Amino acid sequence: DTEGLLRIKEENQKHYRRAQRHQEKKEKIQRHNRRLGDLVEKKTYDLKTQYEHLANLRRTHILELTSVIFPIEEVKTSMRDPADVSSESDNAMTSSTVSKLAEARRTTYLSGRWVCDDHNGDTSISITGPWIILPNNGDYSAYYNWVEEKKTTQGPDMEHNNPAHTISAALCYATQLVNTLSLILDVNLPKKLCNRQVKTEQGEFCGENLSRHRFTRAVKKLNANILHLCFSQHVNLDLLHPLHTLRNLMYLVSPDTENLGR
Repeated sequence: DTEGLLRIKEENQKHYRRAQRHQEKKEKIQRHNRRLGDLVEKKTYDLKTQYEHLANLRRTHILELTSVIFPIEEVKTSMRDPADVSSESDNAMTSSTVSKLAEARRTTYLSGRWVCDDHNGDTSISITGPWIILPNNGDYSAYYNWVEEKKTTQGPDMEHNNPAHTISAALCYATQLVNTLSLILDVNLPKKLCNRQVKTEQGEFCGENLSRHRFTRAVKKLNANILHLCFSQHVNLDLLHPLHTLRNLMYLVSPDTENLGR
């Protein structure tokens, strides 16, 4: 029994010495983990600082781009509300009639259905200049109506006065701006406009006259790209509308967009 007790004591001392070594190794690992934690925290802070610096650079480039090359502004059309005009001419008009006229003014027939547009008739959005504007309600029927009319009409026409050219130019500039923004923001666009041979994406609108189907398809892709950029920069969703091409773009590049450049 005495020999067995001594043997057990020796084994216990070995286990104790091993436990001490494990404890020292544990403390060493803990110190290493604390150093790594401090390093990770410092690197995370540096990375966050670099992200903020990069966001500020992107924001600066975008604001320069949209103030010098692609200015986007809201243009007043100075149109009076029909309800106001009618109420002035007829003092006996009821309030219900006035409200119906106001509601009719905010409603547009677009692609076979009536849609509500609070901005209809009040303002338009211009790009690169006050003369290049797009309808607020997304109704670009003037373009493909002009294309159809041009197919059947022979002889010279007043093409420089045609609103279809304004629509085509505005969409061309909008596409160029969206492509540039995607490069600055490092955001891949979900849609690619159909191109043939060496035509650029913006050439889709500035090249040959498009049929209604091709034109509508290209506009939908452009609107999808703009919305994707807006989502990536956390633009307030309440401000966005799927048909408001330039208005959505204006909200995206606005100096009030807090997360622009993220």
